[in-house]
Amino acid sequence: MREEKDARIIKREILPYLAPGIAKLLWGKDDKFFAGLEEIRLRIKSPLILKIGDRDYTINRRGEITTRLDDAYVVEGEDIYRSIASISDNSLYAFEEDIKKGFITIPGGHRVGLAGQVVYKGNNICILKNFSSICFRVAREIKGCAKGLLPYLIDKNGQIVNTLLISPPRCGKTTILRDLARMIADGIHIPFPHNVVIIDERSEIAGCYQGVPQLEVGVRTDVLDACPKALGMMMAIRSLSPEVIVTDEIGREEDIASIYECINAGVAVIATVHARNIEELERRVLFKELLKSKSFGRGVVLSRRQGPGTVEAVYRWDD
Repeated sequence: MREEKDARIIKREILPYLAPGIAKLLWGKDDKFFAGLEEIRLRIKSPLILKIGDRDYTINRRGEITTRLDDAYVVEGEDIYRSIASISDNSLYAFEEDIKKGFITIPGGHRVGLAGQVVYKGNNICILKNFSSICFRVAREIKGCAKGLLPYLIDKNGQIVNTLLISPPRCGKTTILRDLARMIADGIHIPFPHNVVIIDERSEIAGCYQGVPQLEVGVRTDVLDACPKALGMMMAIRSLSPEVIVTDEIGREEDIASIYECINAGVAVIATVHARNIEELERRVLFKELLKSKSFGRGVVLSRRQGPGTVEAVYRWDD
């Protein structure tokens, strides 16, 4: 059932945005293929790359999935051009602000990363043009994936504890973060629901398209899409009365300062950060001080050891 659902979603929400020749090659693949598909990468004059789990595959012109790159479908400039034309509905100007950030979100919450010539003015990106590669990342929500973790993030009064989700990229942080937001907002597996605000700087948690979440984040959740984390946290405190703020990939000094503001205002924070383990995180000056202050009561280390979202350890820092 899950494989069939994934196949329907990808065929309906992603394949129509690919260049026709590539979409035709992929269309006839079986449901198992689509269930494992995470990325589709197009690079000019290079083989089409399909990320399935931890391995790279390609497809040849006979429509066969293979690891042999010498027999791969080779992406041409026309494939890039036609894909981007479909994504932007033939109006790149309308997506100029998204392009400056290096990606466009399409219906369904799937993100299309862009690479090409970057034009700068001062310290600001004016535009990205002459595209050389694009990457379709499949957005998946796995409802219930955080069910086993949630009880560790609640105190004896039923309140959410400030929590850091820690892992390298591609270990399921954002998927778990989304599911935590959904369950906390809906009051699932916790004593009572909470008002949640998601600060979604990279449009990955809620997968907003034209400001509307494409993925399920809970009925008591507000989303500040494409908003810088530090600014968004302050906006949320001033105007949205959050009980819990959820945000992804903190790492700048201003992010940490805003987190302190949230915590001092009585708002719980659940955030993710890139690191392989606690020891690596402590070697980063900003986080060393944050952990030392015990502002976060829980730390959850994730990996891909048994698949994305494997919980390696839960640390309690509020004992």
